[in-house]
Amino acid sequence: MENYLDLRNTHDYTKLQKPAQIIKNGGIVIFPTETVYGIGTNALNEQSIKHLFEIKQRPLNKPISLLVNSMKMIEEIATDISDIEYALMKNFFPGPLTIILKKNNIIPDIVTSNSNTVGIRMPANKITLELLNYANIPIATTSSNLSGNPSQTNFENTIKDFKNSADYFINGGESEIGLASTVLQIVNNTPHILRQGSISEAEIKSFVKSFIKE
Repeated sequence: MENYLDLRNTHDYTKLQKPAQIIKNGGIVIFPTETVYGIGTNALNEQSIKHLFEIKQRPLNKPISLLVNSMKMIEEIATDISDIEYALMKNFFPGPLTIILKKNNIIPDIVTSNSNTVGIRMPANKITLELLNYANIPIATTSSNLSGNPSQTNFENTIKDFKNSADYFINGGESEIGLASTVLQIVNNTPHILRQGSISEAEIKSFVKSFIKE
């Protein structure tokens, strides 16, 4: 299977150069993260993102988040980042937190459903981070399931939905957490949890409270 990579029992991440190039070229790749399996493509390529929406059967009014590998990449795709947002990212990245930030104009409107904000996450998964390193671009990513179906935490279930539509598949074994990331937005220095994940609202509020006191 030429479009399949099994990384369950090896740390030879140089093999990720091929799927990283596929992503850069606008292809669709399925890969593991610590939360659930993701399906993604080049976040700067409007046509490839449109194709991602189509094969996922995802409504265009549902935004897609971006995966990144560094603060440098975040600063290239987001703007007007507040001190508290920087502090949250420093504390919880990499990890199962998606933070909503004001987007830079280089991000196509289709990613954000024409909103001026975008969800950004730095995954705590070595395979995903190395994939991002080789691609050297943000990856527009959603959970690798058809819209309306449960998120997938193992490779076997994920490949069933996309074996005839995705361009490349990376098997990294079972997802460590198995739960989608917590989605957070800061409004007037107040945290708003838009989706509960493994990082609790109490953890977020406690951190924000201590940060403001400082």
